[in-house]
Amino acid sequence: MRKKKPLQRMIKRTFDICAALAGLMLLSPLMLIAACKIYREMGRPLFFNAVRAGAGGRPFRLYKFRTMTNERDECGKLLPDTERLTPLGKKLRSTSIDELPQLLNVVKGDMSLVGPRPLPLEYVPRYSAVQKKRLDVPQGITGWAQIHGRNAISWEEKFSRDIWYVENWSLFLDARIIAATLKKVLSREGISAEGEATMPEFRGGGNDG
Repeated sequence: MRKKKPLQRMIKRTFDICAALAGLMLLSPLMLIAACKIYREMGRPLFFNAVRAGAGGRPFRLYKFRTMTNERDECGKLLPDTERLTPLGKKLRSTSIDELPQLLNVVKGDMSLVGPRPLPLEYVPRYSAVQKKRLDVPQGITGWAQIHGRNAISWEEKFSRDIWYVENWSLFLDARIIAATLKKVLSREGISAEGEATMPEFRGGGNDG
């Protein structure tokens, strides 16, 4: 996508900035309420800041509202996600409110509204040659994989849908994804993988065939 459709890419970036700024203004009261509730339930920090791989594999700091405690076992190791996810955290995730701070990432140019979800930087060396194609475009708040299962699908399915998006991108496709995302958020589908609080770790795999 980076090497073709320059006009559409410019329109996409312009739309990203305008929509993200509008979203921050309209949703700021909701974000303030969420921040206050997080502070009362879990204290500081309010945000979960993680280093993720952006377009081309470039690292950036992704912003999300915090949904888990930092509880550890007697050896100092973090407890499983299912044990650290708080009741408030579950609500924030089910409504996707925890993702709203990523509008700041969009304004900064770290992300787009639509694209493959940015994954941890340490996953990049585990990608196959085909899987690395997902890094050919800006990573997004929502994407083709998110409207087709989100975290309830396997890594293989997720990568397959991400690569399909890269190979078939258009402004019309982005519009379809945004409309479908709004529907998914309202229905709260695919929030997590079965038996997991979040998506299980990606350990590599997949072929280039």
